[in-house]
Amino acid sequence: MNRLRGTGCIYQRAGRGPWWLKYSHNRRVICESSGTTNKTKAKTLLAKRLKDIGNGNFGGKEVERVMVEELAEDFLSEYRANGRKSIGNAEARWLLHLKPFFAVYRAVEITTPLLTRYIESRQQQGAQNATCNRELAALKRMFNLGRQNQKVRHMPIFPRLQENNVRTGFLEDAHYRRLIQHCPDLWFRAALELARTYGWRKQEILKMRVSQVDLFQRTLRLEVGTTKNRDGRQVVMTDAIYTLLLECVRGKTGEQFVLTRREGRPIKDFRKTWANICAKAGCPGLLFHDLRRTAARNLRRAGIAEGVIQKIGGWKTRSVFERYAIVDQRDIADAMLKLQESEQKAEAVAENGYSSATVDSKTVQVANRQSLN
Repeated sequence: MNRLRGTGCIYQRAGRGPWWLKYSHNRRVICESSGTTNKTKAKTLLAKRLKDIGNGNFGGKEVERVMVEELAEDFLSEYRANGRKSIGNAEARWLLHLKPFFAVYRAVEITTPLLTRYIESRQQQGAQNATCNRELAALKRMFNLGRQNQKVRHMPIFPRLQENNVRTGFLEDAHYRRLIQHCPDLWFRAALELARTYGWRKQEILKMRVSQVDLFQRTLRLEVGTTKNRDGRQVVMTDAIYTLLLECVRGKTGEQFVLTRREGRPIKDFRKTWANICAKAGCPGLLFHDLRRTAARNLRRAGIAEGVIQKIGGWKTRSVFERYAIVDQRDIADAMLKLQESEQKAEAVAENGYSSATVDSKTVQVANRQSLN
């Protein structure tokens, strides 16, 4: 009996050995060993191949052999080729956590239940939900690149955990004054002022060159490609920052770093110095990154539009900006006080006939005393 066109067939060479599959794809005849002498398993594999061809997921034996480790190599190569600043984090996520779990698997073996098992294992190790999400995001990027390179035909559904990583730390004015008193060097004082004023990241401040400081125009500039999101920024110096940077750049060439130690060495890290000074100032546990949050809060309190604040500090999306929890308890208290004053003004206008344009807080206080009498 003749078989139907497009259904393929199985056969054995010389009547023995493993069963072979024969089918066509894009008018090309493909012969593939099933790797088994079991006829039923060979038929099942043939049916799978025909199904993949029908729904456009066919990749052949080569795709099925691709290991997750190969996808990781392509992923890291893409990071290096594009000069991504987070290459260190990407390498650490793969080598320390993803590789020990996924390196033994082929890409076609990665399923959603397996991903869930990985999450459970990481949580048992003490990893937070945000950490698990970043690691799975790296793995998902590997699969997306694999699909672009025709090494992956099927993408599993990647779970996403709920995160509770709202920023909470602020530098209060009293602690700020104490930090100034304990600043050991000019570069530390300048770094503190830059972070608190503009909300710039630590590395953006430390890597700033003298050529980015325009003392004549009193502007500072972060070049395109040097920031985390690769966007350039330019701001006007405050009087305090102008005075500090004037001393920081004195006698330096354009290619030198703005912030350097007394002997001219660039500052690579100052975590220990920061921790010691914060302890002396009475704010242990304060992070330098909290100054970024503090700057956003102070700018908002000054009445600056949030879109402008995002451009100054380099928050690219609204969702990331909102994670910084810019509103603190004092902001809420001020808002309630303004609401109360507004209601009292309205009552004063209604009861005493004042014009709403002339009613101020003093008038409201007088009206309140009259109503009490």
